[in-house]
Amino acid sequence: MPHALDDLRIVDFSRVLAGPLATMVLADLGAAVTKIERPGTGDDTRAWGPPYDEYGTSTYYQAANRNKDSVVLDLGTAAGAARARELAAGADVVVENFRPGVMDRLGLGYDALSADSPGLVYCSITGFGTGAGAGLPGYDLLIQALGGLMSITGDPAGEPQKAGVALVDVISGLFASVGVLAAVRHRERTGEGQRVEVNLLSCLLAALANQGSAYTLAGSVAGRMGNAHPSVAPYELLPTGGGDLVLAVGNDRQFGALAEIIGRPGLAADPRFATNAARVAHRDELRPLLVAALSAEPAAVWVERLTAARVPAGQVNDIAGAFALAESLGLDPVVEVPRPDGTAARLTRNPIGLSATPPTYRSAPPALDERPSERTESPEAAHRGG
Repeated sequence: MPHALDDLRIVDFSRVLAGPLATMVLADLGAAVTKIERPGTGDDTRAWGPPYDEYGTSTYYQAANRNKDSVVLDLGTAAGAARARELAAGADVVVENFRPGVMDRLGLGYDALSADSPGLVYCSITGFGTGAGAGLPGYDLLIQALGGLMSITGDPAGEPQKAGVALVDVISGLFASVGVLAAVRHRERTGEGQRVEVNLLSCLLAALANQGSAYTLAGSVAGRMGNAHPSVAPYELLPTGGGDLVLAVGNDRQFGALAEIIGRPGLAADPRFATNAARVAHRDELRPLLVAALSAEPAAVWVERLTAARVPAGQVNDIAGAFALAESLGLDPVVEVPRPDGTAARLTRNPIGLSATPPTYRSAPPALDERPSERTESPEAAHRGG
């Protein structure tokens, strides 16, 4: 089976999550990725645990490093830097997330490498860019705080909250992979490489979406609203006669159906609630009416009735429940990725579906200085779970 990026060679100097996620997405699509790691410890995330799998390997590290080779180099030595330059000279793409200036000092910056390889695509991921923010540490939690995300996350009466995963790193990794592919497409047409720059703060600001445009277009600075939505109602978590119910009512038809099902048809004709804008303006009056009606039945009953009427509703799953739901819907969320000993690592499926060149899962995240691509694989192993 062909891969979309079969002929793309990537040297990956990045660590932790944003860069490794970007290169893993490209590796799943067929790119050959060589991960450069420091002697002794390798990527920081190798030590980030618990939890660990049955082999004692950090599950965090495994989240972003399948389909790669690991090469250990001490970039602080002349020999290590020289070997890194050799690897980069044979690559189409270099990805790095060192502090600005570090790769230049090592002789591995864009100017140095592109002088020998004009077609090189060189992707740098930083926390706050290469200007006045170059010296600031780019940790996900810090970006969530400084970038405004925590100010709109959490209960209004509580403290600001971070997201439950390193969301800024994930978003930044995806933006980086898009930037790399755009630069590769440009090189295919012109032969010209270029520098791709992504910084975590700008990625978060872009990902604020409607909250960002509310500020830039209307000067509206959002605050914490718990599980409510600033522009849609009811779009929140509500108690019922047994358990909590999530409602995501996005239009007036859905609200009319909701009102019928909960036995309060008059709500849809009430001028306070007849339109979404009215419901948002009168959300404090609407919520207790909904809670009173929903107390008649447990959440599971409401979910069944509302879903049948095409009103978006559900209950809050834990992680296990979320994977079970995806499995029940035929989405096959877990793939088995082969290890050298013949066992398989169970990892989350790449969500990109391609009819001709789907993602493949050729090798589990490598041990330090392990090169799975040098092993002979059967076609069955290379495409297990694909």
